[in-house]
Amino acid sequence: MLSKEVTDYVESLVPKRNELLSEMEEYAQEHGVPIMELIGIEALLQLLRLHQPKRILEIGTAIGYSALRMAFALPNAHIVTVERDEERYEKAVEYIEKAGCQSRIHLLFGDAFGFEKEMEEHGPYDMIFIDAAKGQYQRFFEAYEPFLSDRGMIISDNVLFKGYVAEDHELIEKKRIRSLTKKIQAYNQWLMAHEGYETVILPIGDGIAISLKRGEEK
Repeated sequence: MLSKEVTDYVESLVPKRNELLSEMEEYAQEHGVPIMELIGIEALLQLLRLHQPKRILEIGTAIGYSALRMAFALPNAHIVTVERDEERYEKAVEYIEKAGCQSRIHLLFGDAFGFEKEMEEHGPYDMIFIDAAKGQYQRFFEAYEPFLSDRGMIISDNVLFKGYVAEDHELIEKKRIRSLTKKIQAYNQWLMAHEGYETVILPIGDGIAISLKRGEEK
């Protein structure tokens, strides 16, 4: 992961976001809402500009920040996103309406595992973005990767978990952090060994895993 000095420097070079996105960033900071770190989402958006996915599935809307960033970067993309926290869902609805993106962002309220049929109907997806409960990442991946298009990709955020994954989880004092660290370490190992995907982990933001679906042998 980048040092704070390097992170601050790179962030200082990122162009200022529009008024709505700046408002969302301030709201997230004030209310403790987890949104992608600035360098992480800028890297994600550049990757999407190269890949040009037409359909995106996002697990973990929060207040709709990532969904709107993706929608602004990819004017022709349709995004399906799900959030289980009611207060965050309502804020996402508000912000998506302010942005005028209701026709391109399909927002679902509830547990991500309760919408398999509806998500499948909107697929196949060129990209699946996992940014929800860290302890459930492998379940999310296994549940929704069948809806991925050929040569599609799955991106998992927070896979370095503030650097805890590089530590011996048994030495971490807080039980919750220790448990999550163990689960993310296991997910990363499982993901890197997955025969169906080529995966790389980028140490930017809080760690991003990019998993590209392998093509069928001809």
